[in-house]
Amino acid sequence: MFIFVRKVLPFAAASLSAAHAQSRSADPQGSGPILAAVEWLQGTLLGNVATAVAVIAVALVGFMMLTGRMNWRYGVTVIVGCFILFGAASIVSGIQSAAGAAG
Repeated sequence: MFIFVRKVLPFAAASLSAAHAQSRSADPQGSGPILAAVEWLQGTLLGNVATAVAVIAVALVGFMMLTGRMNWRYGVTVIVGCFILFGAASIVSGIQSAAGAAG
């Protein structure tokens, strides 16, 4: 499970951030089904399912760190990954506003 969290979740966060950034601009013609699928994926990964999985992951990582079964550095990486996943939309909007202010 931790390999999944480490390798797949950053990719999912990046793709969701890109999808969120694209939803603000004009959508190309014929992108309705693709956009609907990406929005469904975003709702699934950032909704109740993702929240439950993140809570379980943080609880397991915390328990394993407290019992000495996991390196603290790796545990903190998993927890920071969860913050990045759920804060992806805020991070992207902050980058966009910074780019708009600089340009």
